[in-house]
Amino acid sequence: MIFRDRALPKAVDLLERALEGQDEALLNDAFHNLRDAMGESQPQTCAAAGPRLAALLPRTPMGAAAILAVMIGACVEHGADPAACAGPVFDRIEDALTNVAGFPALWDETVGGELPQRDHLALGEALGRIAEVTGGIDEATFAAVSAWMELPLWEMAAVTLLSYEPIRQAVQEEGSLVVLADAAAMGDADLKCLRYLLKMFDAEPLVVVHRPTGTAYRMRMSRIGDNFQLHTLLAHLLVGGGHVPGEAPPAAVVAAMRDAPLADPPPQATGSFNLAAADGSWIWNEGCPADIPVVDGERLLILDPPPYGRAWQATRFYPQIAGDLVLEKVLDRAEADAYLAKAAPARDRPSV
Repeated sequence: MIFRDRALPKAVDLLERALEGQDEALLNDAFHNLRDAMGESQPQTCAAAGPRLAALLPRTPMGAAAILAVMIGACVEHGADPAACAGPVFDRIEDALTNVAGFPALWDETVGGELPQRDHLALGEALGRIAEVTGGIDEATFAAVSAWMELPLWEMAAVTLLSYEPIRQAVQEEGSLVVLADAAAMGDADLKCLRYLLKMFDAEPLVVVHRPTGTAYRMRMSRIGDNFQLHTLLAHLLVGGGHVPGEAPPAAVVAAMRDAPLADPPPQATGSFNLAAADGSWIWNEGCPADIPVVDGERLLILDPPPYGRAWQATRFYPQIAGDLVLEKVLDRAEADAYLAKAAPARDRPSV
């Protein structure tokens, strides 16, 4: 075990030499050794390697940097200080999200047709198809193509680091990554793990109006990954708390949506409400709490009766993050009526 644990520091040493000498063959050897060594090393050895690898990331060429970022994330999962690793990783992620913006137009103007599936192993193939048309690959083209093909790796590394609350709060406060990720997404489902985590709230106030009973509640939500989780915890507090009629979620479902380890198989949750914005538009369970609009300085959520039966597995979108929803106050009738007056009539199911 001692000899195997020496393999990772030696692989990092080799990577340093490869980057200093700009030796491509040595760089390939270093990555091969890193991959093998990380799978065999003790957690404390991986933890020690994390900051060293992060310090090398700024000098690592495109095409290899995203793989190194994932390795740094693995080191953080094994105990490396996320604060010591985050800066270089997020600098390169911002570069990738900036560079990827030009890829769809580049592909359309050269190869044309459907965009290629993102896969870092197919980077060479994508570059080759463009080069057949253009006669060569310049630096900007390489940056755009590598960013597109490697974006899942960058997302994986980012999610690992953003799972740590101080890191997430610092990135959210700086703000640029939130904007870049939204701009880079090709539809609601694209980069979902990254975008939802960038928008995750910590101790965010929420006013909830239950339209059928005319009651309203002041709550606070923390670290809730998606609206399936929010919906389930709302049902626990309101139905389980005896505030509104319905069937409360079982204790195992509530625990799974808060902080319990993943169960196999996971328990089943059922829908108690239809979530809506104050303007009557639906807020989908597949979305995240940031989808709830702010009305007069507060996030306002309307609960209507469920239009049809819904069920889902009680699993957190981010299993590594414990979430919570707290009921702070049951509002009096006058307050509830004031919030209810801000709500447009319920809408029928939108066409999708």
